[in-house]
Amino acid sequence: MSALVEGAEALGIQLTDAQLAKLDQLGAAVREGNRRVNLTRLTDPAEIETRHFLDSLSAAVPLLDRLRQGEALRLVDVGSGGGMPGLPLKIVFPQLRVALVESVHKKAEFLRQTVDVLGLADIQVVAERAEVAARDPVHRDTYDWATARALGTLPVVVELCAPFLAPGGLLVAQRSGDLDTEMVHAAPAFKALRLWTRTPIYLELPALPRHGLIVGEKYAPTPEAYPRRAGMPRKRPLA
Repeated sequence: MSALVEGAEALGIQLTDAQLAKLDQLGAAVREGNRRVNLTRLTDPAEIETRHFLDSLSAAVPLLDRLRQGEALRLVDVGSGGGMPGLPLKIVFPQLRVALVESVHKKAEFLRQTVDVLGLADIQVVAERAEVAARDPVHRDTYDWATARALGTLPVVVELCAPFLAPGGLLVAQRSGDLDTEMVHAAPAFKALRLWTRTPIYLELPALPRHGLIVGEKYAPTPEAYPRRAGMPRKRPLA
């Protein structure tokens, strides 16, 4: 796992042997689960280590100081799929309290089984659409940190993730390409969902070219109108 170790070090994250062993176990679970459920098109272990695990860990960069201090942040991973980035983040930062939101029930069941196999605590699998889960008082306006990978365009990510965040919480969206242009396009979504935008973070990782993070900070509770009913964020994005 040299590429993963080196990439994590470049992010400011030191991986222990125990964490690497647990990530290796997660990789095996993803490859096995992929035979039954369409979790990922990546099956090569080296690609899983970089394009899934390293990519997942990059979402921690804006919160590294707090994580190093051991804060038990509440993280919601929206559209978790095969557990990325929620599960790698939980393995490396075990104090996290994590919710994995996944509407496809076969994938949600894979997540439950994998959490059990890995022996991870303080993880909840929420088998609901994000538009539904974000209106549940248990989840609405309560999380410190929200992430999403491969969920859709940036306006869609903002509308589906921001309602989970408490005021002061951070949305960290892993993106590639021209992040500044993406932010301009998504400006109406950030405004509607009450998020300030921070300067985008362009990461220099040879294993993940053109990779970066768009970060939004929630400054007020979610307006009652959001998220809109199921399917609307993608059908009519706030852009």
